Amino acid sequence: MIRFIIVAVSVIGFLVFGFPLLAAQNSLGRKDPHARDVESLKIIQFMFSFLLKVSGVSVVVKGLDRIPRDTAVLYVGNHRSYFDILVGYTTVPGLMGFVAKKEMLRYPFLRSWMRHVNCLFLDRTDMKAALKTILEGIDKVKSGISVWIFPEGTRNRSKDVLDLMPFKEGSLKIAEKSGCPIVPVAMLGTAEVFERHLPFIRPSRVVIEFGTPFYIKELEPEQKKRSGAYTRDVIREMLANLQREEAEKSA
Repeated sequence: MIRFIIVAVSVIGFLVFGFPLLAAQNSLGRKDPHARDVESLKIIQFMFSFLLKVSGVSVVVKGLDRIPRDTAVLYVGNHRSYFDILVGYTTVPGLMGFVAKKEMLRYPFLRSWMRHVNCLFLDRTDMKAALKTILEGIDKVKSGISVWIFPEGTRNRSKDVLDLMPFKEGSLKIAEKSGCPIVPVAMLGTAEVFERHLPFIRPSRVVIEFGTPFYIKELEPEQKKRSGAYTRDVIREMLANLQREEAEKSA
């Protein structure tokens, strides 16, 4: 329970007492939005790295060299924990924002920091608003900012990490319309930090792997029609391989 208390106090303290820092970022953004994005990302990465450390999380990164460095990408991953976001922001190169549910807009200081690190807010009940979010994502990618999306739509609570929920086909429109590559991402061990034993936070070895990038336009016709299902199969295979590798290490 002590880890949970430390994490909770740290997050609340950062949001409340970090207001002067947030105000400074707001001021910087009016003069130089790009500089604000870079500085805000550094701040959030520092904070997330601290939270991972006090939670006892060790992160193993694989496939980092597969991520294109000359273009923005659409990261597509499985989603099992709030800690997926912490791991994502502390491992990917360059500017990147997550697609989050619009309910996060309820929290004033949090939503400001999320905007500063290029998060997008998706209304899953309003198709018109969702389309607007997709267009914003396309604009970000075209401006050189990568986007990360969880096509399952919510955290997967299945005990079997290979039991992925269906990927929403429209979730990959950002890559389809912008022409950017998709980088499949597989994560193991994040649910074991918190969600498996609420409200306790326990140490965990987290493995994140970035897969081989691909373009929707280069898929076979049938794969193009069901690009979400295709990406789901790719990530599930990555997860199965990671599971085998981890089992061999612990044997």
